[in-house]
Amino acid sequence: MYGPCTFMKIFIVLLSLIIQDEGMTVFDFNAQSVLRNWAIVDDVVMGGRSNGQFQLDSDGHGWFHGYVSTENYGGFSSVRFNSGTLEINAFQTAEIRLKGDGKFYQFRCKTKRYDPHSYIYDFQTTGEWETIEIPLHEMKPRFRGRQLNMPDYPANFVEEIAFLIGNKKNEEFSLQIDYIKFK
Repeated sequence: MYGPCTFMKIFIVLLSLIIQDEGMTVFDFNAQSVLRNWAIVDDVVMGGRSNGQFQLDSDGHGWFHGYVSTENYGGFSSVRFNSGTLEINAFQTAEIRLKGDGKFYQFRCKTKRYDPHSYIYDFQTTGEWETIEIPLHEMKPRFRGRQLNMPDYPANFVEEIAFLIGNKKNEEFSLQIDYIKFK
């Protein structure tokens, strides 16, 4: 005979499997989305002249766009989301539905929001709507563009996620985001 504790354990295991299959949605953009936990951080923090913006487009997608300038030793624009502390150790990938402009971007995660380094994955967009899957354990630790001698992303917690463009050239950019989830 099985006791209540056994059934509870079975329930928790089944719930865990369902959550892993469905994933954890971090942000699902729509026309009513509130963007207060999203912030632009451009190279102006170090004297650069890049200018990024983040807003909802006419269809309710997150829209990160602007101009990257290499003038005055600049060269990047980023948009960052303060997610609060999310436990993600049950997940293997970040799944993002987006539409870029054919340029290279970075997806970035921080275990602690105020850590100096981020864990980074570079990807190129196609110019069409696409769903990209980023293997969390392949994200590399970097600080100010330099690879660090540290293990890859442990993917246990995340407090900040970000998108960054910094292709070492002057260019306009446009990245629309439909959703971000961990699976």
